Amino acid sequence: MSTPEEHAATARDTLIAALGRRRFLQAAGAVTAAGTATGLTAAAPAAAATRDAGAGSRADHPREILQPHRGPIHGRHYLPSLPDQVRWGYTPAVDSEPVLRIRSGETVTVDSLSHEGLLEDQGRDPVAFFGGHDVPRGQVLSDAIAIAAEYDRTERDFDADGPHVITGPIQVAGAEPGDVLKVEPLSLLPRVPYGVISSRHGKGALGRRPDGSAPDGITLDEVMPPVATDGRPGGDPAEYGNVSVFTPVRRGRDGALNGVLPRGSRRGREVTFPLRPHMGTMGVAFAEAAALDDPALNSIPPTLGGGNIDINLLREGATLYLPVFAEGALFYTGDPHFAMADGEVALTAVEGSLRSTFRLTVCKPGSGDAPSVAFRYPFGETEDAWLPVGLSDPDGSQGGQIGDLDTAMRRAVVNALDFLEHDLGMDRATAYAYLSAAADFHISQVVDRTVGVHGVIPKDHFGE
Repeated sequence: MSTPEEHAATARDTLIAALGRRRFLQAAGAVTAAGTATGLTAAAPAAAATRDAGAGSRADHPREILQPHRGPIHGRHYLPSLPDQVRWGYTPAVDSEPVLRIRSGETVTVDSLSHEGLLEDQGRDPVAFFGGHDVPRGQVLSDAIAIAAEYDRTERDFDADGPHVITGPIQVAGAEPGDVLKVEPLSLLPRVPYGVISSRHGKGALGRRPDGSAPDGITLDEVMPPVATDGRPGGDPAEYGNVSVFTPVRRGRDGALNGVLPRGSRRGREVTFPLRPHMGTMGVAFAEAAALDDPALNSIPPTLGGGNIDINLLREGATLYLPVFAEGALFYTGDPHFAMADGEVALTAVEGSLRSTFRLTVCKPGSGDAPSVAFRYPFGETEDAWLPVGLSDPDGSQGGQIGDLDTAMRRAVVNALDFLEHDLGMDRATAYAYLSAAADFHISQVVDRTVGVHGVIPKDHFGE
């Protein structure tokens, strides 16, 4: 294990390589000047990282700003989200070069980075954007500053590129096409005491059609954001009329972290809700691509390789099983969420950067280590339930997008039936009756072009 001095030197060298020496010194100065934010305080660096820790708990939530290489690191391996480790708006392809290589069953901590505060409609300057909400510069993540500076404005198309900062890919030794990668989030630590909820591009549940008309079921007066303020694609993103709601985090009397939103204009009236951190994007390389920004790799739509699957039950202690399409699986992650409701109706969750620790394990056909459905389709599991997944158009952006919840629902039901029949031994007709009587189906999200539904099959119904 590295000494604290060696760990600090590695951190310094990594940041210098990513930021350049001048920007590194500026970022370092900002970190040491960190002040107090709502509910969390900046603290001195940890003397040494904690490696190979088990699942985290409420007590693990740090009371410090988790700048790169600072604070608790639970995994055997550590991957920051500096420019050389990320793709902004796009996922890895099946032939992408990994940024990290690990063995099956090992743990890795990823400093996942939210895109909010970095995007074009927010000025592409996280220091200025968050400073406008009274966040001190020292509480703006240095990796966010580095990525915003690295990508020149001409390198991103606000109307076409995905918003997500995707970290990876990670190669897992022994993974081959036809296997399953078992992804276990072990701890999910908020890196900062604030998040952002945004509605943009007219892509929420109440967004208007591309031709400017209202979608079925609502009028133009009911479109959100209001049509009168909605800019046109290709224009200045600052004039789109997008809405970004800054959401501070406060620690309650019981020690739990809560999101806080204003309740009307009267001072002191507010809405509080618990944080339930999870990663919106966990995936493996799925598509072939001719370029890094090939539309087939856009980070928005989920695919058979997972990706932006946005299931809020895939929190700490849950498991996501993903079919493997590339040598080494090539796992990636991003789109960290502090909290998200089923549907994610306004377009985003409470987007907030997380330090995420995963165990990544290869499951071979015939081993019994993964549900049978998972060898062809993403499948989730929690301590209490199995989660069959359905997507409306799971080839991503390759064949056009279909946002049809009926299609996603049918696929979730078929996948549930396959699981109940082939893994739990139920007669298929009886399983169909059981699902109708006792299993719930939830809308994962309606905003990612490819929409999603997931079933919740309680394990205690089966004596497990």
